[in-house]
Amino acid sequence: MLAYVFPGQGAQKKGMGGALFDEFPEIVAEADQVLGYSIRELCLDDPDSKLNQTEYTQPALYTVNALHYYKKIKDTGIKPDYVAGHSLGEYNALLAAGAFEFAAGLRLVQMRGALMSRAAGGGMAAVIGLSEEQIREALLANQLERIDVANLNSPKQIVISGSKADVEHARPMFEGMKDVMMFVPLRTSGAFHSRYMQESSEEFEAFLSGYSFGRLTIPVISNVYARPYSDTDIRANLVKQITHSVKWTESIRYLWGRGVEQFEEMGPGRVLTDLITRIRTEAEPLIVDDNEPQNDKDASDDKSSIDFLPTMPAMESPQDHTMDQVTERLACISAASLGSSQFKKDFGLKYAYCTGAMYRGIASKEMVVRMGKAGMMGFFGAGGLKMPQIEEAILYIKERLDPDQAAYGLNLVHNPSEPWVEEQTVDLFLKHGITVVEAAAFMSITPALVKYRAKGLRRDAEGQVTASHRMIAKVSRPEVAELFLSPAPERIVGKLLEERKISPQEAEMLRKIPVADDICAEADSGGHTDGAVAYALMPAMIKLRDEMMDKFGYRKQVRIGAAGGIGTPEAAAAAFMLGADFIVTGSINQCTVEAGTSDAVKDLLQQANVQDTEYAPAGDMFEMGARVQVLKKGLFFPARANKLYDLYRQYNSIDEIDSKTKAQIQDKYFKQSFASIYEKLCASYPQVVEKAEQNPKFKMALIFRWYFSYTTRLAIQGDEENRVDYQIHCGPALGAFNQWVKGTSLERWQNRHVDQIAEKLMLETAELLNRRLALFTGTPAANEVQPSGLDHVPAGAAR
Repeated sequence: MLAYVFPGQGAQKKGMGGALFDEFPEIVAEADQVLGYSIRELCLDDPDSKLNQTEYTQPALYTVNALHYYKKIKDTGIKPDYVAGHSLGEYNALLAAGAFEFAAGLRLVQMRGALMSRAAGGGMAAVIGLSEEQIREALLANQLERIDVANLNSPKQIVISGSKADVEHARPMFEGMKDVMMFVPLRTSGAFHSRYMQESSEEFEAFLSGYSFGRLTIPVISNVYARPYSDTDIRANLVKQITHSVKWTESIRYLWGRGVEQFEEMGPGRVLTDLITRIRTEAEPLIVDDNEPQNDKDASDDKSSIDFLPTMPAMESPQDHTMDQVTERLACISAASLGSSQFKKDFGLKYAYCTGAMYRGIASKEMVVRMGKAGMMGFFGAGGLKMPQIEEAILYIKERLDPDQAAYGLNLVHNPSEPWVEEQTVDLFLKHGITVVEAAAFMSITPALVKYRAKGLRRDAEGQVTASHRMIAKVSRPEVAELFLSPAPERIVGKLLEERKISPQEAEMLRKIPVADDICAEADSGGHTDGAVAYALMPAMIKLRDEMMDKFGYRKQVRIGAAGGIGTPEAAAAAFMLGADFIVTGSINQCTVEAGTSDAVKDLLQQANVQDTEYAPAGDMFEMGARVQVLKKGLFFPARANKLYDLYRQYNSIDEIDSKTKAQIQDKYFKQSFASIYEKLCASYPQVVEKAEQNPKFKMALIFRWYFSYTTRLAIQGDEENRVDYQIHCGPALGAFNQWVKGTSLERWQNRHVDQIAEKLMLETAELLNRRLALFTGTPAANEVQPSGLDHVPAGAAR
């Protein structure tokens, strides 16, 4: 048996209908006459951006659904055994069954859209992962009886509806439930399909009093009852539909139980097709007695107005998404739904995606501004820069980004040999009101970190401690993460209090919160790295976070992000599947137009593959044996840097090194004598002279460390004569990225922009996850999301 199904609001998209307008000119002319404007222009061009406004969306979609149906009948002559429509789509089902002519139905839809567009103050959200029963129990247990269930799209995709305040209040409750995969707020003006639409329902009922309906020639399945209409209840069902749940899952199960095996979608897109596939995977046919009373239970008796949840929850939203976007958000995974919704809300972000700080301004001020204007967050690479350089960057960013509209941050790099630099940097941040900091390369909590944290603490109206200075700690070791997940060490708090750098009130509040708001677990990354494996690191960090939350009873959840190795959709998908609340990219952004390094470096980076990196000593932590990951292809720096560290470990002074090796280092590596380097260092850092004179090994380390600063400077300046000595921090993620975009416009770094890379990566990560989910569940993937303004990856490229 065959059923035709018609999609509801949310399926609309610019260009819908296409050539059908030319094929059915009489219908189009009739629509224009009823509406008083060009339906073709609205659907194909949408010149005034009205297509997503409910009063225009509903008539437009009704018309296009009808054209699809007429085309089907014209081409095949086959009429279905049953028809059904989702919410607005039910009017097309009634049209197909003969309840009214096209123009009469359009007038009904026009009035319905106008009435629903007036609703205000309501909110809707999709809860993904719970059954109808679990939703009902959760609402009841948490005294949220004022929230109704609006749509039952599939067994575990439910849309709730109520006041905005109530829906927002329900959010943390649902997000805290273990089976909830996503809680997705919908962009709606009203609480559609709920008791809060009663006024609109009553006005529509009065409007319908002047209409009579024809005898149905095809059984129409009612949204309200999930059973066939009778000829006498058309008016009542259309009125109730506005305030009652859309029982889409039960409707499909009923049709399945009646022997319907073939469902064909009449309208733009394939959201209903994908939903039906999911329902048939997750549920069983519904076998009912044909003689049972169909309407003996008025849905108004159902005090929760709850029903099976459809995947098109925003179906009746005034400023809603196109059908593909609704599918992207609910029927499948979307880029915007990935990661922690609270993280995105706290920072005002479009995606749970940040560009990490790369030292010496390689993560440039231009990069930060570009990300901020795109609704994402970037961190300026303040590490290794002088205070005037950092201040100039801050002023540049603040001038171009409104902090109320765009999030941005600066990084604070641990400086164990010069701790006063940390405090100077923090003082600069405080002076300019920097509210987000990325703390990197720390092995312990330092006074500078605690001071920054303390100066942003307040108590809210309820007496709870809130922090306006937010800190994301980038760590790769659980023992370091534990320090950031704990309150500030008492010894440091006491010292700062004694020095009058913080107040007693700030000291007390520091004991109530962790040092960091969020933790970014850094795996095998460019720059400072412990070479951790993400698959082992992420679960350990999440478990540690949960334990520390329980231990200290923190009120606000600490989010766990992922960094290192993320340069393709596969890597980003793996991070989110491991539980990442957000992701941070680094190496791939160094090879962009905005990166603050030389074109010569970018040319080298563009050629890198996954095997073209190596570990070398970290110049700023040379004596500690810390490592950085750097580019090795075509460069001598990794080998030379490791040679210097080996010599440092083997000897106690430069004088102990054999003459041949010393000559090689001075002539080939340094291009000058040890003595001249030492003289420059003493002039620049007079505070180290005394220690260097007393400790030959320290003096050797001091001279060797100069090489690391020198090689970084060569790279950033693009010194062609000394190209082989470039120190370029880079992880294998860039090599993977280069392979991914090979053959597209992004193959050349001159076409790479950080915001476009972020957009492409997030969109294609969502697309990949949907394909994988479809593969695992045996259901076809929803319409793939096309990255805006970017080349798609060719079929032969690594994905």
